[in-house]
Amino acid sequence: MNEFKLPDVGEGLTEAEIVSWKVKAGDVVKVNDVIVEIETAKSLVELPSPFAGTIQELLVPEGETVAVGTPIIRIGDGAPAADSAPAAPAGDSAEPATEIDLSNPAATGGGENQTLVGYGPREGAGKRRARKSSGVPAPAASRATRDEVQGAFAPGGARPVDVPEPDEPAVPASSPASTAGQQAPVTVLAKPPVRKLAKDLGIDLREVTATGPHGTITRADVEAHGTGGAAASGAAEGSAGPAMPGQYADLGRTGVAPMGGARESREPIKGVRKMMAQAMVDSAFSAPHVTEWVTVDVTKTMKYVDKLKSERAFADVKVSPLLVVAKAVCLAMRRTPELNATWDEAAQEVVYKGYVNLGIAAATPRGLVVPNVKDADAMALPELGAAINDLTRTARDGKTQPAEMSGGTFTITNVGVFGVDAGTPIINPGESAILCFGAVRKQPWVRTKNGRDKVSIRSVTTLALSFDHRLIDGEKGSRFLADVARILEDPASALMF
Repeated sequence: MNEFKLPDVGEGLTEAEIVSWKVKAGDVVKVNDVIVEIETAKSLVELPSPFAGTIQELLVPEGETVAVGTPIIRIGDGAPAADSAPAAPAGDSAEPATEIDLSNPAATGGGENQTLVGYGPREGAGKRRARKSSGVPAPAASRATRDEVQGAFAPGGARPVDVPEPDEPAVPASSPASTAGQQAPVTVLAKPPVRKLAKDLGIDLREVTATGPHGTITRADVEAHGTGGAAASGAAEGSAGPAMPGQYADLGRTGVAPMGGARESREPIKGVRKMMAQAMVDSAFSAPHVTEWVTVDVTKTMKYVDKLKSERAFADVKVSPLLVVAKAVCLAMRRTPELNATWDEAAQEVVYKGYVNLGIAAATPRGLVVPNVKDADAMALPELGAAINDLTRTARDGKTQPAEMSGGTFTITNVGVFGVDAGTPIINPGESAILCFGAVRKQPWVRTKNGRDKVSIRSVTTLALSFDHRLIDGEKGSRFLADVARILEDPASALMF
């Protein structure tokens, strides 16, 4: 019998939330099969199994936050007995329990493709086997108790329903075997706020008709059941709330959900959102922030973006003004390297970086994350565009890994996607500056040509730069911001940097 303890998958993380189990009691797993998805203070992470054998018991329910080092699953040796557990699916064979020797992975049979527990398969490794149904066996407590405490959510939608086969009834891990012909109830899928609403209204979730994705019970389903009516077919959770404006569609969010008539509601602060909140407090009260603004005519940049979209090198790249801003930032740092430096309080030194790890702030359903493009300054424009696309896509899917969010040197936050003109951004911890890129709007603009002023309609945006005044004075911050603005006014001027 082997117990797998929750590992530290980041840099000194102390706890994580069990988001969804990918296995259930009786499943046979091999070393490095994904068994659980957790949310740390930085991201969602899939954990592979360090042992080969049969799942005996899931020790922590979904939705619960546990400390690093806590046992979360028991894995036995070999395949389950025919009379005590479901048979393994075809193609899966039981293997002796094997523990990875972290000092010599190859010695445990992993060879070149062996990876360390908690960090997933290496890039380019073989395809992961199909996930099994991920229903969580109920603890010894009652069904109702489990439904109150067990969350059922995952990035992009809910877990698949675990429907037991008629000849293989689902048996809770800590409960006696079911009687002949008796079938365990189907797992109820609903997010924690929906479960709380049902509890407050005295509604049994097992009696509610689910209309959400993958059989998820939504808030609208609970409200409709409480009023005696059926929820609208195919309604997604939060669909009863106001629709998000078109510019928000890029986030993949569904608007603001109503609270079901309640005057107040509460949501636990944990995971990515908890880390973000603490990081912003630490930054705001440790680094003296200064913010400068500049309004820029970006008409030529918008034309340049349209031209890039037709170039063969950008055929597979989503081109936007953010790409030009990112390149302008990398170029402007050549003249003011202080913007890419950090303040070492302990050593009382300024640390200058010879590389630019460019962070792109991304809003996700789980909170704000800031993955960064490593060595962005060394990339050609098509390569930089592809890297930004990959980062934002991964962030929206909730799959950003801790390594992708560490080591950043400068950040861009694009509030223009919300239709916002600008703001006063807070510096990302460990960095010295952050640039806020606002919405691009058509506005009347005064241009001087041949000594004469002329008013015309131009594409205009606002840039706001916040910087740490301990190492960046007004002159350096202003020069950097002016250089970025100059490139956006005329992309051809980038040849001079």
